[in-house]
Amino acid sequence: MSAAITLREHIESRARLGARLLLPALLPQKPAPETVPTGVVEVDALTTGLPRGALTEICGSASSGRTSLLLSLLAAATGRGEVCALVDATDAFDPHSAAAAGVELKRLLWVRCGKTGSRRQAAGGSKSEFSRGSQDYTFGNVASALRATDLLLAAGGFGVVAMDLGDVPPATARRIPLTSWFRFRRTVENTPTVLVVLEQEPFARTCASLVLRLEAEELQWSVAADGGAVKKTTPTDARREDAGLPPGETPALLRGLRVHTEVARARHAWPGKMQLATAFQTQAPGGIW
Repeated sequence: MSAAITLREHIESRARLGARLLLPALLPQKPAPETVPTGVVEVDALTTGLPRGALTEICGSASSGRTSLLLSLLAAATGRGEVCALVDATDAFDPHSAAAAGVELKRLLWVRCGKTGSRRQAAGGSKSEFSRGSQDYTFGNVASALRATDLLLAAGGFGVVAMDLGDVPPATARRIPLTSWFRFRRTVENTPTVLVVLEQEPFARTCASLVLRLEAEELQWSVAADGGAVKKTTPTDARREDAGLPPGETPALLRGLRVHTEVARARHAWPGKMQLATAFQTQAPGGIW
């Protein structure tokens, strides 16, 4: 009886050892995801494009070029005949700028989650009341944006689904449950949809396959006192009252900016050797005051 038990344990141990040795070799290797170009040559050379069936985060502060990169991506996608969707959490999307950037608006579904006028109504109150009320109001917008994005991904048929949380305070965005990001990741997986989220900071954690950090390196202003000549300043200079320009020269229009782009996270090993950082130039259509 003891010999039978010993033989059985020996066979089971050998079977378990064989399973551990053979299982990794038998598992199919997951191929690199298909990627789509963003329309920005420097970013495409950096990442070979954004992956389909995955979540990509584009992070950066205001005027970091994140919206310009999104519009370029939407322009490239709609130019290929794909239908795209933009979930706008704070009503920040400008159709005129999008059309000037080459986005075919007839192929873009714009989901507006913000309510214009709420900030004006709250402006009459005290600063503390405005801050508290606007934060709760913004989280309501985020909740609506999450529901809308969930429905769009479940419906399918979109080449790009973008959720713009760029103007949402980071403290409010951190209230998004991690389960929501996991649900997005599982829903978009094995689909041809590119899911993009614009934020000030990355919040999806391991649910994101690609995280891009953007930062403005140089701003280009047209100066009325210099006959329309373009002056270049750093973002730090631009925060000063005179934008770092000599006395008598006041910046009139923002003509463009140079953006530093960095890959903060990449889940998949893309073909070729992916770089870590690059920079690209963007122009403001018509200029921005």
